[in-house]
Amino acid sequence: MTIKNYKKQLRIIFSSFVLVCLLVACGNESEEVTSDEEEPTTENTDQQENTSNTQEETTQTENDLQTDREVTEDDGAKVDDIENTEPNESLKEDYLEKLNQTKMEADRIEPEDSSTYALKAVEDYRYEIWDDLLNEIYKVLQEQLPPEEMEALRAEQREWIKYRDTTALEASKEYEGGTQEHLEYSAVLANLTEERSYELVESYMQ
Repeated sequence: MTIKNYKKQLRIIFSSFVLVCLLVACGNESEEVTSDEEEPTTENTDQQENTSNTQEETTQTENDLQTDREVTEDDGAKVDDIENTEPNESLKEDYLEKLNQTKMEADRIEPEDSSTYALKAVEDYRYEIWDDLLNEIYKVLQEQLPPEEMEALRAEQREWIKYRDTTALEASKEYEGGTQEHLEYSAVLANLTEERSYELVESYMQ
């Protein structure tokens, strides 16, 4: 084989190799183009599904909000009905309950022992409790009652104080000179003050 023929064959081989490489490259580009063209189709489908889901969620949310508004309005109407039907509690009712509670607490007070001194200490404490509550009730009535009624009650209260002290003193004289005298005096003061507290609330308080 001559050198000339050998070079000719090399050129043919090289040309064939280049042609094969070009064909392979073209095939890869064709696959990439096909793949790239298919991706937008998937994205579009996803976008359409997302848009559809968003629209459904928005519609559902609007329906839920409408339902919540209806329930809230119904509940509000029910609360208003309850509030309108419940009677308004007055100070009189509050103080009657307070009087009953005070009476239960005062009646539960026990002396330290059976001595007259211990018994008198209990009655003194009961009188103090009821006298404090009576003064509290009297102040409430000063704010509630018209001036004319309050003036009449003030005069009545002065007379009641005289009655209370006189009654307690007379009751204690039954035990004059004995250990029961001061005990009886304190017990009558406490009992009469308790009665007067109930009387003022039931007769005058609103």
